[in-house]
Amino acid sequence: MRILLTNDDGINAPGLKVLADIARTLTDDVWIVAPDTNQSGASHSLTLHEPLRCMEVGEKSFSVRGTPTDCVIMGVRHILLASPPDLILSGVNRGSNLAEDVTYSGTIAGAIEGSLLGIRSVALSLSIDYEKGEIHWETPLAHAPGIIRRLIDTTWNPSVFMNVNFPALPADEVNGVMVTVQGKRDQSLLHIDERFDNWKQPYYWFNFERRRSNPLEGTDLWAIYRGLTSITPLTSNLTHLPATEALSGVFSSSGS
Repeated sequence: MRILLTNDDGINAPGLKVLADIARTLTDDVWIVAPDTNQSGASHSLTLHEPLRCMEVGEKSFSVRGTPTDCVIMGVRHILLASPPDLILSGVNRGSNLAEDVTYSGTIAGAIEGSLLGIRSVALSLSIDYEKGEIHWETPLAHAPGIIRRLIDTTWNPSVFMNVNFPALPADEVNGVMVTVQGKRDQSLLHIDERFDNWKQPYYWFNFERRRSNPLEGTDLWAIYRGLTSITPLTSNLTHLPATEALSGVFSSSGS
């Protein structure tokens, strides 16, 4: 089995090294194509107005001056064109990708692009306890290989990709695994921090104040809050079927 790895935290991120260790428990044929700099929040963006720079930085390892989407395309359609990967793993992200995070996440975008290319794809993210400043990299290292094995032994349409989130707990304190639906956070406060450079010109930083939500049972947030690993099957098709059905009686097929 050939596995392609990518991420959005960059080629030197500790989570990518963890992901490589996870992948090598599954196969010896592991390839890495990741951004040369941090691309967090890049979502499913594609570089179209400047050239892509791709550099081999190690055995079966490449950095791309671009987004996670660029990396997956370069990996599948250029570097591994003669023998494409059987599985794409994106992550392990430093921080969770839950609820509406999935619309911003470059980690999720790597899996989206894999699914669009017809390859089964899994995004993996690790929640962080920011108050304690703890990052339990050993948790995905311990639990991800078994989860991925069970996923690849299951038949699923490549147009669906899996969003796996690990709780901010040591490996031996995780309470299990739950298949979830995408949740919704209670509204986060967005602060815009205005600062001034040496020429007295303003510049701005976005700063999110995250509050603990009160999520519905069965959602990704609900599972993580209870110390469970969350697996959410997602798709790039954003159609809202109930609204489609409701509007079908309002607008006729003639377009009038």
